[in-house]
Amino acid sequence: MHTYESLLAAITPTSGETREVFDPATDELIGTAPVQSVDDLNAAIDKAEAAQVAWAALPDEERVAYLHKAADAIEASAEALAELLSREQGKPLNGPNARFEVGGCVAWTRVPADTPLPHEVLIDDESGYAEMHYRPIGVVGAISPWNWPMMISIWQIVPALRMGNTVVIKPAETTTLSVLALVTVMNQVLPEGVLNIVTGPGRTVGDALTRSPKIGKIMFTGSTPVGKRIIEASAPNVTRLTLELGGNDAGIVLPDVDPAAIAEGLFWGAFINTGQTCAALKRLYVHDSVYDQVLEHLVEFAKNVPMGVGVEEQNVLGPLQNRAQFEVVDSLVEAAKASGARVALGGNPDREAPGNFYPTTIVADIDPHNDLVVEEQFGPALPVIRYTDLDEAIRLANELEVGLGASVWSADRAKAQQIAARIQAGTVWINSHGGLHPMVPFGGAKQSGYGREFGVEGLKAVAEPQVVSG
Repeated sequence: MHTYESLLAAITPTSGETREVFDPATDELIGTAPVQSVDDLNAAIDKAEAAQVAWAALPDEERVAYLHKAADAIEASAEALAELLSREQGKPLNGPNARFEVGGCVAWTRVPADTPLPHEVLIDDESGYAEMHYRPIGVVGAISPWNWPMMISIWQIVPALRMGNTVVIKPAETTTLSVLALVTVMNQVLPEGVLNIVTGPGRTVGDALTRSPKIGKIMFTGSTPVGKRIIEASAPNVTRLTLELGGNDAGIVLPDVDPAAIAEGLFWGAFINTGQTCAALKRLYVHDSVYDQVLEHLVEFAKNVPMGVGVEEQNVLGPLQNRAQFEVVDSLVEAAKASGARVALGGNPDREAPGNFYPTTIVADIDPHNDLVVEEQFGPALPVIRYTDLDEAIRLANELEVGLGASVWSADRAKAQQIAARIQAGTVWINSHGGLHPMVPFGGAKQSGYGREFGVEGLKAVAEPQVVSG
């Protein structure tokens, strides 16, 4: 079991190139991170390749046992991991944030470990006999983002290991320490070479990972433009891909809702992780007959949710993780204000204060084609669009090139399901937004990527299907 201090000491580099890591809430120095090279990456890939044959040869129940030991190790060091995550990523300890994320790492390790995936009998009759088996691919390259750095890394690592692959993971440059700590804890119990981490710039180390002919599968969570570059880079090797890319999730509120009853769900759908979530609610279409009431209750709830330094126990919203993202949100809100949209809450950051805090912001009476609506803001600024015609609201929800998630809010579940069927998104929630379950497949439509994670489909995605016939 690690304390925060012992965990930080275990991951602090003693040689080689490093960079300083600062708390996005306070601008305070919290540690140093290694900056590795393509040579380091190639050595890690070779190590993973060498370990893969023996790992795949283990009986499934032995790999499952190792994964449960890894879950136990994460759980034993949970508080230290959560504190490091809070200080590096910025998210508070409490609420659906750092402690929640580390707990999710434990759950998303145990559930895939215990999910059965037996071979399937395809035909067994007078015409013949055939079975479908799922074999290891080899070495899986994982590239994880900065918004949920530990949990999304687990989503990539654990299914790959369960299916007999080994892993080389490259974390985001701004949340290197969080993933390095997670891997260090897991490697206390995993065999040597099974799980490897390389830190470094995406333009060099990340690019080389996607181009390596020794990588059989790439798993990436991040922006659509980077996803497109990965597709191009990996194409010569026909590398298998799972891409969970950008989202700009729409929510449609029908006129039959109880505005007070849905306010909390709308808030957390939009502002979980201070809006820094791919499948967060990022544009809300509300029927004219309930628009003012929904806006009133949403604002009232939002203004009472505390934002501040993550390691202070009372806070449940934190800063934006990096200054570049702060500037994206700030510029979009300023442009919306200049266009005549009404700021119902927030929109007034202190640009000179320490940290990357942008206040909880709700923008009303905004044109449906304003940049704050059609561009993914990835921060705590929600545009609320008034509509009168449901078909038009659905058209607006579908007109963007992305389709990760969406939601429908209604007192009539059957009607909501009918509307959900018309929305182009990988997941449509009814009367909630953004909830995930380790047994429910998740992934995007259109330019929000392809492939599915979680559950049986997630295990199949990191395996090579093989038919044995005769």
